[in-house]
Amino acid sequence: MNQAPAFLCIASYFKGNDFLRGMKSTGAKVYLVTSQKLEHKPWAREAIDDIFYVPQGPENEWNMEDVAAGLAWHMRSKKIDRIVSLDDFDVEKGAFLREHFRIPGMGQTTARHFRDKLAMRVEARDSGIPCPAFSDLFNDADILRFTQTVEAPWIVKPRGQASATGMKKVNSAEELWAHLDHLGGNRHQFLVEQFKPGDVYHVDALSEGGKVIFSRVSKYLSTPFDVAHGGGIFRSVVVPFGSDDDKKLTKLNAEVMKAFGMQYSASHTEFIRNRETGEFYFLETASRVGGAHLAEMVEASSGINLWYEWARLESSIARGEKYQLPKVRNDYAGIIVSLARQEWPDISQFNDPEIAWKMTDMSNHVGLIVQSKKHERIIELLDDYAVRVQRDYHASAPAPDKPKG
Repeated sequence: MNQAPAFLCIASYFKGNDFLRGMKSTGAKVYLVTSQKLEHKPWAREAIDDIFYVPQGPENEWNMEDVAAGLAWHMRSKKIDRIVSLDDFDVEKGAFLREHFRIPGMGQTTARHFRDKLAMRVEARDSGIPCPAFSDLFNDADILRFTQTVEAPWIVKPRGQASATGMKKVNSAEELWAHLDHLGGNRHQFLVEQFKPGDVYHVDALSEGGKVIFSRVSKYLSTPFDVAHGGGIFRSVVVPFGSDDDKKLTKLNAEVMKAFGMQYSASHTEFIRNRETGEFYFLETASRVGGAHLAEMVEASSGINLWYEWARLESSIARGEKYQLPKVRNDYAGIIVSLARQEWPDISQFNDPEIAWKMTDMSNHVGLIVQSKKHERIIELLDDYAVRVQRDYHASAPAPDKPKG
């Protein structure tokens, strides 16, 4: 491609400024389409050639036919070469627009592997990737068979949510059927799977040419489900390099990306290790950078800014050039984030030299990232900080029963 490629970036939530800056650094044209309510957010406007605003419904949904019509009008005079979705909730939007305008990239079928939890499980099962026993919620006889053959407890999950919001743990068939009655006509938007307690891990990665070219394996010390439903304190830490966990999950993540048809993008994939057997099971994946400031933790560990490098990778693909990953550093890092009682908490008490990042731009939150050559030091700091955060700052809010889109 001789001329600079033009990218349309979709963000129905305020995120991805580093991606926009990274893309602009390649010389590309950068267009952003976002929700009208986000017009006054501090977007990286210096990196954006034009912004388009979409009116949103009560739960932030967009009328995609209207979006397509608006983009068609724009494309009469300005070409769009690639479309990138910056959040989970935008994956379907991007796939819809690529299909309609025949723009290269992930189409609607492959996009479901990275958005629809039921599609993920079916694809994983059919590809021989271990995952918890599950069932769709379409047919009563299939659900009954699941309850009779799979030991409780179970967890009912929304197929399309990007977090632990909307999940419901049930302990008996009676409780499950009661919950399905509560879901009513929306139950087809959910699935049920066996709930086995275990440690949850995440692999944050970049892929190019159908292969994973960078990954970092980390372990949640407090799972997203526990935080969302128990009001806990969110913590995660990079696992020891070269450990069994590191090796097994690096390999398993590569298998997931291959099975799901990932060609090039950032990805965030979660696994659980069964406490009874020690076996890893696939939970879910997403074709985007991990949320909850995990990207900052990965950067503290590796020196790789996932948002920025994802943009450079996309630009290289559009130009037909080989992407060059920067040199990777192998330090340990960990993160702690909590809701705070104070609107703007004073976190000056945290002054250890290992602190690599402090959350300063979000009200009613406290957050820190620590970095060290020693894994044991990271665990020591996160354990100490958890006690102090619980004592001096922590607040909790119940998870909403109804998933928000």
